[in-house]
Amino acid sequence: MSVEIWEYLSYMVTVIGLPLAISVFLFEQRKERENEEEEVYQLLSDNYQDFLKVALENPDLRLFSTDATPSLNEEQLERQLIILTMLMSLFERAYLLLYEERMSAKQARRWNSWEDYMAEWCRNGDFRAYLPRLLRGEDPDFVKYVENLAARSQQD
Repeated sequence: MSVEIWEYLSYMVTVIGLPLAISVFLFEQRKERENEEEEVYQLLSDNYQDFLKVALENPDLRLFSTDATPSLNEEQLERQLIILTMLMSLFERAYLLLYEERMSAKQARRWNSWEDYMAEWCRNGDFRAYLPRLLRGEDPDFVKYVENLAARSQQD
């Protein structure tokens, strides 16, 4: 082959091959990032399912009642606080891993399911009563988010 053909082929690689390679690389990176986000969401969802099992194993605490549970003994109050602390820890983890100011439609769908869980719990009398204690020491942005959500949930 002549020098002109080699030169022509190198131009083709530069003009077509390089942009194509960059596009494929960026596509694969985005796909990998989406897979990682989906995996994080799935792990958090599995943790929430585990939490629900713990809550179901403690029916005497009436954790799913919207009204505050009256007349619990000290041991029950301690179990209730521990379980709700587990829940708050899970909510904070979800917030730190999933929440962003600007989200894609897919990210927003994932986050909205967690926001729904949090809003539902914010309507729970026992959870609301413990809220100041549960939020102590948590991420400041998360604390503001939950406090706003709790205020909105009480209005509903």
